[in-house]
Amino acid sequence: MKTSRFAVVAIIVLVMAPATGADLTPGDMIIITATRTEIPLADAIVPVTVITREDIELSLATDLAELLRFEAGIDIGRNGGPGQATSIFMRGTESNHTLVLIDGVRINPGTLGGAAIQHIAPEIIERIEIVKGARSALFGTDAIGGVINIITRRARDAYLEGSLGAGSFDTQSGYVSGGDHGDDGEFGITLSWQSTDGYAPRTDSSIERGYDNVSANLYASRHIGNSDISIRHWQSKGNVEYLDFFLTPVDQNYDNATTALAVISKLSDRGTSKIIVSFMQDQIIQNQGDDFVKSERLSIDWQYSHAFKDHTVTGGLFAIDETASTLSFGSGFEEDTAVRAVFLQDQWYGERHRAFVALRLTDHETFGNHTTWNAEYAYELNDDWTLNAGVGHAFRAPDATDRFGFGGNPNLQPELADSAQLGLRYSPGTRHSLEFELYSNDIEDLIEFNLQTFELQNIDSAEIRGAQLGYEYRGEGFVVRADLLRQKADNASTGERLLRRAEEIITLSYTQDIGQHRLGVSVIASGDREDFGGIPLAGYVLANLTGLIRINDNWSLNARIENLLDTEYETAANFRMQERSGFIELRYRWD
Repeated sequence: MKTSRFAVVAIIVLVMAPATGADLTPGDMIIITATRTEIPLADAIVPVTVITREDIELSLATDLAELLRFEAGIDIGRNGGPGQATSIFMRGTESNHTLVLIDGVRINPGTLGGAAIQHIAPEIIERIEIVKGARSALFGTDAIGGVINIITRRARDAYLEGSLGAGSFDTQSGYVSGGDHGDDGEFGITLSWQSTDGYAPRTDSSIERGYDNVSANLYASRHIGNSDISIRHWQSKGNVEYLDFFLTPVDQNYDNATTALAVISKLSDRGTSKIIVSFMQDQIIQNQGDDFVKSERLSIDWQYSHAFKDHTVTGGLFAIDETASTLSFGSGFEEDTAVRAVFLQDQWYGERHRAFVALRLTDHETFGNHTTWNAEYAYELNDDWTLNAGVGHAFRAPDATDRFGFGGNPNLQPELADSAQLGLRYSPGTRHSLEFELYSNDIEDLIEFNLQTFELQNIDSAEIRGAQLGYEYRGEGFVVRADLLRQKADNASTGERLLRRAEEIITLSYTQDIGQHRLGVSVIASGDREDFGGIPLAGYVLANLTGLIRINDNWSLNARIENLLDTEYETAANFRMQERSGFIELRYRWD
């Protein structure tokens, strides 16, 4: 790890003098992902991080991966530049162990496991809720490492917003967003586009590869009687250029979309029903042949919540019908899968106590019945200190590509995980907060690729142990945040490290108001990792500088310097990451 560079940037971050400005305290934010019901962020027992719209605008990020990479406990593995295949490793678990939702609708495909986060444009996002730890009892398969829920933009009042941007690698971007909100309902639309010539993604080739993305998010809702009826549609489509195994320039088209109809009804003063009917599509079409990958999923998710004096009980039903199909080098498959589930959970509140329990019974057409659960408890030691603990049992059913794709194995068994976490929070008012967390995850029948047999196999077990210390201070016009994470993620049988996961991560962020303007610095120092074939990936320090200049009440100018230290690093072997580069955006907002 280049410690000298890290030290220089850390000093810059920590010695910047606070300036008088607006108070950045977010207030008592309401979240939904931790319990499937609306609760204040402060009441969440498990660790929850929220990336706000304000954070997103300042970051000038081009996709979801760039928003997540400075979050401690999340490793991002990327095969090169914009649009290239990208993976999430949350708390040491596998890249397909993180469930990604858009407005509560799962977008992990039935073919490849991991969600295509590289195609999710930040312009359509209102906030991101990140819940760390097993959550299969709430959301079913895939949620072994955690859940990322992307809440799309909504109109609080009438507004119109748009921007034009440009930057390195002949990057051009823009978006327009608008909507209105009234007593009877709301509506809105966001359209965005990005085009870049990119850079050479492979370390063994100088051929540059580009990327195009067009995204849309539409929503409308209507209040009728005691019900709110809403419909929303998100879609991202475009083209990715890349290099194949033989370093030949190729490209593919992609199309990711979700459509959802939701009905929320107030059945009584204490009872609320919520039903979401959704359709998801994930499709990739190769332009140099007939190869394709396609996943379609129809889902029905219904829950009823009843608030009693000291607790809230929620129960519901879940059903999906999914089709996954591929064609690769002349061979392929088409598999239909049905999943049915019933769940029940309870949130209990006492004077200084909080508890949460959840149970889910899943009937998977291919892998039979599975029971998953969560049990969590928090105790307020006094007004400043809170002790919390949680345990959970989760599972992941192998997807169709695991069983029938290249290197697939039809005899694979589901992965089973038992997780535990223990935390201590210190929050003496609105300025300081300190969190310390210990976590573990024991995964049985972990699915890994065996280079000797050249197929996927269930290994005996994996053992993950970790600790994270986080501190945040909110001053008058500035916020500083630091996180230190230490973890080990190993094959419990052989002792070998699991791939592409760092054992040490330090993150620092500093946001400063300067009058009406804002400056931000983000730093991550990541330890070394290993990739396929035992290839070592060196540790690195990455720093970004962002700034926002308010020209007047309507116009602002955003800028970002990516990789301020011009660090050479890889998150996947032989794939080059972005060098020092710059981006600028002119934005207009009326409301």
